[in-house]
Amino acid sequence: MASPNKMFMIIAIVAVSVPSILATEHLVGDATGWKPGFDYGAWANGKEFHVGDTLVFKYRAGAHNVLRVNGTGFQECKAADDTVPLSSGNDVISLSTPGKKWYICGFAEHCESGNQKLAITVLAQLGSPSTSPSPSPTGTSPSGATSGSTVSRYYGLIVAIVGMVMF
Repeated sequence: MASPNKMFMIIAIVAVSVPSILATEHLVGDATGWKPGFDYGAWANGKEFHVGDTLVFKYRAGAHNVLRVNGTGFQECKAADDTVPLSSGNDVISLSTPGKKWYICGFAEHCESGNQKLAITVLAQLGSPSTSPSPSPTGTSPSGATSGSTVSRYYGLIVAIVGMVMF
């Protein structure tokens, strides 16, 4: 039988690794990335975004950016004057709170003419007591699969395996 210290360590490792196992990294636009002329509404349709997940915006630096806006800014394709653009070409945004989130490209007419904008609803973290089923988008049923990278799941699995091997 494992000693109390070993049991405590196993429980601690599992507790630390579970959120990373459940988190998903969503590559916005999948292989297309972040650029005008893509339907990001259709891309997001049927996906579930949870607190702890990340959005990754991949694009050619200097040609696009990512601005977080409110609902009005999303509709008007206009960010507040104090909005700091993300412009690395590989921008990672952690989804830390539930609720509606809006993102646009601030370059030229990319948002207005190219529909380069994304609106999502972030749900509570998976496994949290307040997690409830998300409503289906109008006229469709959600797909069971969430596309996006699952690097964090592999990281969590590795942590769990290392923890078991150590004991």
